[in-house]
Formats: sequence, C-alpha cells, structure tokens
Amino acid sequence: VQLVESGGGSVQAGGSLRLSCATAGYVADNYCMGWFRQAPGKEREGVARIVSAGALTTYPDSQKGRIAISQDTAENILYLEMINPKPDDSAMYYCAAAPSWECSWRASEYKIWGQGTQVTVS
Repeated sequence: VQLVESGGGSVQAGGSLRLSCATAGYVADNYCMGWFRQAPGKEREGVARIVSAGALTTYPDSQKGRIAISQDTAENILYLEMINPKPDDSAMYYCAAAPSWECSWRASEYKIWGQGTQVTVS
C-alpha cells in the first residue's frame, strides 16, 4: 500500500485549500485514515481522522470548524479541506493509515505514511 499526497502549495490566509491522498494498493475497509502535520521545530500532530467503515470523522478541538476530512471510497482518495487557514497552519501535511482498532492521535500507531505535501499560508 502506498499513500501519495497532493494539493499543497501557497494560499492566502482566509482562503481555502483541499489536499488529496491517493491510495495505491489495497486498504481494508476497517482502516483508520488520518491527516497529520508537522511544522519546523514542532512535533507531528493529528488534525483529522476517519474510520473508513462508517465514515466516522474526528477532529481535535483546535481544528473543529476549520478543517474537514472526507473520502471517495470508489476512487480510494482521502481529502482534507482547509477552511480559512491561518499562517500557523503552515506545515508539511501527511496522510497515514492505521488499523481501525489503533485509531488515535498518536503518530506511532500509523504504520503507512505518504511523503507529505507542503502547505504555506501567508
């Protein structure tokens, strides 16, 4: 299984941006898919996750209303829409997969990672 992110780039504060994560290979229906980000000098943090079976979405309190995760199960693409981004949202964004029973905000639980896509908000 490979995860390939795209859609990053530069965006002005208050705009919007949608990131994509294409899945190559088989990902079981009971996988947890997460979006994480990491800014220079900071720890990697989870910003959204979804359990494929049931499409249950979860966000940390700091991201509620500002970010939306969704998936196209037919095309095996995971999305992250950034709403009204701020300069503090600038980071490398990664998608990752973990077994559904290990679905959490701990990056160590996710065994499959994409290469990341850079987002810069100015």
